[in-house]
Amino acid sequence: MIPLNGGDLHIPWQKELARAFTTPEQLLDYLGLDHGPWLEGFAARRLFPMRVPKPFADKMHPGDPADPLLRQVLPLAGEFTEVPGFVTDPLDEHDSALPGLLHKYRSRVLLVLRGGCAVNCRYCFRRHFPYADNSPGQGGWQPAVDYIAAHAEINEVILSGGDPLMAKDEHIAALLSELECIPHLKRLRIHSRLPVVIPTRLTGTLRERLSQSRLRPVLVVHVNHANEIDQDLAGRLQQWQRAGITLLNQSVLLAGVNDDADALEALSERLFEAGVLPYYVHQLDKVAGAAHFAVSDDHARALMARLLERLPGFLVPRLVREIGGEVSKTPLDLNLEPVKDTPCMIR
Repeated sequence: MIPLNGGDLHIPWQKELARAFTTPEQLLDYLGLDHGPWLEGFAARRLFPMRVPKPFADKMHPGDPADPLLRQVLPLAGEFTEVPGFVTDPLDEHDSALPGLLHKYRSRVLLVLRGGCAVNCRYCFRRHFPYADNSPGQGGWQPAVDYIAAHAEINEVILSGGDPLMAKDEHIAALLSELECIPHLKRLRIHSRLPVVIPTRLTGTLRERLSQSRLRPVLVVHVNHANEIDQDLAGRLQQWQRAGITLLNQSVLLAGVNDDADALEALSERLFEAGVLPYYVHQLDKVAGAAHFAVSDDHARALMARLLERLPGFLVPRLVREIGGEVSKTPLDLNLEPVKDTPCMIR
């Protein structure tokens, strides 16, 4: 049971970061799995460090080498395979308006608040991102704030990373206070996977500060599989929803993780139970080292067509691809034949 005042009954999130698994051997031993089938992939840690918090590992099924959560975080030999079209900067993000500030879309800017993540997902499109050159930190916000203040077309700031919730509550609150002074801003959006892997990061202190803001707060979590939402996370998300914070989810379509209709249906249902609306399901960004997660567009469209048959429209996320240089996400049309209406048809 989670206390209504937002108090934590579990280990504080900062301590969970410190005790995360950082080698495949540690994680496989914890899950009771033989190292043998995975040995060739252990060296992929050199390409992208491994980090898996224990609360996320506790959601995996011990002894199951095909666990969909394990596949997302375990270094695999496929990361060494070079595939044409898979590059280090698939979204053309390495050239920013200012260090840590990306102005990709007209009315929105993305601020790289922190470079680190609580978990290193092996398909991450920013696994090669130059965070050292794009993480201004608390003392380096002013140029970005000045840029936002000087561009009246910007009405929304997106905190990203890395993971923006790696920043302390007081640092986020200090930045929020500066942004609230910019009259043309309407919304603050936070994109984070940290609550999914360490639910105690959803602190009552941060929830209350966001709920009192002049800016409309939106938290976009990153959940790929229904098994990632346990009772602890669901309860905390519901608290944030009741505080007036809009909750959305973005997922990535991943081979061997969620590339079947049953998994995607279960994900949408579980999200809604936790107070979260499915928002986007992304086709994989073609980042070097992640080609083994790719799902064909035809299969992706077929999956979404099945979801439309099974779920109400508000629980069907939009299938999109992000293309560097484009003015928005690019929807992948399903090319479905029109359905003839009947007098009592309800959609």
